[in-house]
Parts: sequence; C-alpha cells; structure tokens
Amino acid sequence: MTLLNYLQWDKLQHFESMPQSVVARIEETHNTHELPVHTHPKGQLILALHGYVTCEVEGKMWMVPTHSAIWIPPHIPHSNRAFNHANLCHIFIQPSELRMPDHACTLAISPLIKELMCHFATLDQHYSVLSATHRMAQVLLDLLSVMPPQPFDLPLSAHPTVTKLAEQLFSNPCERKTLAQWAAQLAMTERTLARLIKKETGMTFGKWRNQLHMIIAVQKLTGKMSVQRVSEYLGYHSVSAFITMFKGVLGQSPKRYMTEQHE
Repeated sequence: MTLLNYLQWDKLQHFESMPQSVVARIEETHNTHELPVHTHPKGQLILALHGYVTCEVEGKMWMVPTHSAIWIPPHIPHSNRAFNHANLCHIFIQPSELRMPDHACTLAISPLIKELMCHFATLDQHYSVLSATHRMAQVLLDLLSVMPPQPFDLPLSAHPTVTKLAEQLFSNPCERKTLAQWAAQLAMTERTLARLIKKETGMTFGKWRNQLHMIIAVQKLTGKMSVQRVSEYLGYHSVSAFITMFKGVLGQSPKRYMTEQHE
C-alpha cells in the first residue's frame, strides 16, 4: 500500500470507529489512487460528486458516475479506485441501522438527497442521539432506503482469456471487432469464445460489451460530453446506433436519462 493509500485508509478507519449511527465525510482526490481489497464493519455508501470511482465487489466491477452512489454492505471484500480530481462523499452506516440492500449495488441519488448528504458531512460527526444531527441522520437513512438501483455493474472473470479481452475493451472502448475477429485474435473458435464469455460473465459477448459501453457512456455524459462525441468515442457508426444501444440497456434515450438525473 502506498503512503497516499495508507493515509486514505487511516482516515476511513477513524470514521469507522465512531459509534454514531451514520457518519459522513467529503474526500477530494488530487491524484488517482486505489485502496486494495479490504472490508468495513459498517455499510459504506460512496457518492461521486465530481468525477468517478470504480469498485470491484463480488466478482463485478462497478463504475460509479457523478450523481450516483455505490452501496457496499458490511464485511463485503472490495477495492476502490478514485480517479484524478474526483470529489467523493462517503457515508458509513452502523449495521444495526441498516435499511439498505443486503448486496452491493449502484443507487440513483436525487439532487435533494445529494444536498442532504453533503450538508450532513459538514456537521460535527460526534453527535448525540438527542441532537438535531441524529434526527437528520434518521431522515437520511429513510430517504436512502428507497433510492432505486441502477445497472452499473460489469461482471468480471478470473479466466485469463476473458480478462485479456476485458482489458483490451477497457483500454480501447471504440474497438468494434466482431466476436469472430476476437476469437481469431485469441486463437480459438468463435463458438468456444462465446461459450466461455457466457460461462464466466452470465452474458453474451454483445450484451457484455453493451453493458461496458453503457457504463462508459453515462460517465462521459455526466462529464458534459455530447451524445455525438460519446457515440464517436465508443466507435459507433452513427448516433442513432448508439442511442439504440443505450435505450436497449437503460430503457430510455441518453437525453431523457440525463434530464431525469437532474429533475
């Protein structure tokens, strides 16, 4: 663990040792940093206020864009990577106070709840159960418990062939090779590669790549990149093809999705 990672971990441990039902802190990252696999005795919610963070949890990678949050239940092994100039809000919740899902997931966070989380993080976290801050914490828990989940997880695999394919798709998301072309590059038949991806990820190659593209697209759109530019970035031959993919995964157009995130 690097010195930077150690300092970040030390700060998180301080908040975890506090007895309050909910504690929060704002973290601004000036450089990309990663915390290796670890667990927390409390539930952890990570909200991306600016930029984004990725987490590996339970065999999946979660790419959390701005205005969304990843929920990690207590004692679940995970690793986090915050990217350069990300601004994050961490919420830690005592197990006895949990009203959240019992599995890792990404949650949509409304503007109201985002403001409440950020305001809560500015308050004195050493509050008593008779304080107004404690009452605010209970309101926050009630609101978070009904936030809808979002499909921002990408199944990972420890299989070297699928890992190699995933790495290439991550590093060059505009790559449009067909499954047959990938199979030839990886020295196997198309049928063998198709079966392997399905076995390791639970998805067909097309759905798996679309899921990755959707996650990256939401990141770029929340970063103010235009639909046209996102389409080009992901290698689509037309904007309409990109919109069709996006609607197929999220059920609505990129424009409508982004509008709803700010309502």
